[in-house]
Amino acid sequence: MTGRALPLEGVTVVDLGQIYNGPYATFLMAQAGARVIKIEPLNGENMRRRGAVGGAMVPFAMLNSNKEFVSLNIKSAKGKRILEQLVEKADVLLENFAPGVMDRLGLGPDDLFKINPRLIYAAGSGFGWSGPYRDYPAMDLTVQAMSGIMSTTGYPDRPPVKAGPAVADFSGGVHLYGAVVTALFERERTGEGRFVEVAMFDAVYAANSSALGLYFGSGGEAPMRTGNRHSGMAEAPYNVYPAADGYIALICVSEQHFTSLLEAMDRTDLASDPRLETLKSRVANIDFVDEVVSGWTAKRTRDDLYEKLRKHRVPCAPLRDLGEVVHDPHMHARGMLQKVEHPLLGELVLPTSPMRYRDEPERKLKPSKALGADTAEVLADLIGFDALEVEELRKEGVV
Repeated sequence: MTGRALPLEGVTVVDLGQIYNGPYATFLMAQAGARVIKIEPLNGENMRRRGAVGGAMVPFAMLNSNKEFVSLNIKSAKGKRILEQLVEKADVLLENFAPGVMDRLGLGPDDLFKINPRLIYAAGSGFGWSGPYRDYPAMDLTVQAMSGIMSTTGYPDRPPVKAGPAVADFSGGVHLYGAVVTALFERERTGEGRFVEVAMFDAVYAANSSALGLYFGSGGEAPMRTGNRHSGMAEAPYNVYPAADGYIALICVSEQHFTSLLEAMDRTDLASDPRLETLKSRVANIDFVDEVVSGWTAKRTRDDLYEKLRKHRVPCAPLRDLGEVVHDPHMHARGMLQKVEHPLLGELVLPTSPMRYRDEPERKLKPSKALGADTAEVLADLIGFDALEVEELRKEGVV
């Protein structure tokens, strides 16, 4: 297969992102072909500094492949000027500081548009650049708490819990990527830059859709936590069921699925049971449904259940641990996961982008590097600094 250029080749991104939200958006840009120049403070961004704690720096490696690494003190006058010179040559600047931080440095959108009117200035934040919550402190956990995600996660007789993954950070990052690419598309037609922003709080609202259906359907009562059952209590069976050696997730979203499940269970005699005849009756008798299904699954191994249910075309999946996922043959075959010898962390399995482009070149990850590893090269390439000038900047604590 002949490879084509990736969609964002020729686009230069100045990446001031930190932790998960911003870096994931720029990671997707790098994977789409953009040149991403990651700017870090002289002691590294927060995620890099976690490297002192076991494998805590692995997420940094996951989110910063295929980037160039510059360390720069943008709080100094010379550092600020260097950032402005990089912005002159850039298409995108992305940051996910608290709203107002860049303005206070004289590097906010209005400041940078004077330098480069074609710039796409992208800002990720917890609660957005406007509204009463603008200045609330925001991390993934606090957004999960504020957005209703925690109130609907867990079991009704236990305290609320957060979702295991950092859903708010990454949902915000995906939406921020979409906003940047949308603005780049507009700029192709108008020639004008634009400020775009995404609040994590906004980005996760739609994920509550099933629970919101229960809320509005009940006349405005706050929905209870439903464990592994459908958060809108609108499907049955819908749960994680015990197997002899683990668990299996199973869901029937159509009458044919339920009929097929009864066939797989050799329980077609239950088809005429009034508690199971319709979706409405199954939801009304959800405890009975789960008792019947659990009684069948608990006697069989996870793999046997998966094979049998797949043959009957019943939506299901074994519950797998992270070790199984890391070594998943499907994602390795697709190139979504790749083994990489990381210069700082040894052998890792790292992700590429979930977005695929027909006739794209072979995916090859370039692992993240040491702090400031590309500073001299980037400043020489984009601004024209020579080695002596960069060394002088190092002595001054600018880079």
